[in-house]
Amino acid sequence: MIGVVVVAHAPLATALLSCGTHVLGAVESVLPYDVGASDDPEATTAAVFDAIRRIDQGTGVLVLVDLLGATPANAATRAIEQAATIGHEALLVAGVNAPMLLRALTYRHLSLADAAHHARSGGVQGMVTVDCMAPPAL
Repeated sequence: MIGVVVVAHAPLATALLSCGTHVLGAVESVLPYDVGASDDPEATTAAVFDAIRRIDQGTGVLVLVDLLGATPANAATRAIEQAATIGHEALLVAGVNAPMLLRALTYRHLSLADAAHHARSGGVQGMVTVDCMAPPAL
């Protein structure tokens, strides 16, 4: 089973994991990492690298981040690169939301690439516009 690390601006990573466990129950090999406004980027990279290393069971780690180009994603990218140098495979998917995390947790038994695909599609499919102003149909 692949591991999942959620890296996001504080307190989003912890909040999303709390939501995921509320819906699915307890999960293993999943770690949140909340990045504070004053956190050192190098320390963040080291912490995410450590999370990847700790939860990889040999099947890879899916790293979910909130905003591509922001500190959490940049640190996660560097951590994935470092992890690869010692044999850990990880993929990063940006734009994490609750549907994406739920899909990632649900499809962790698949390959890393397939789980990333399901997570990404879940995140996109979870975004819909609901017209609450439309008159009720008669």
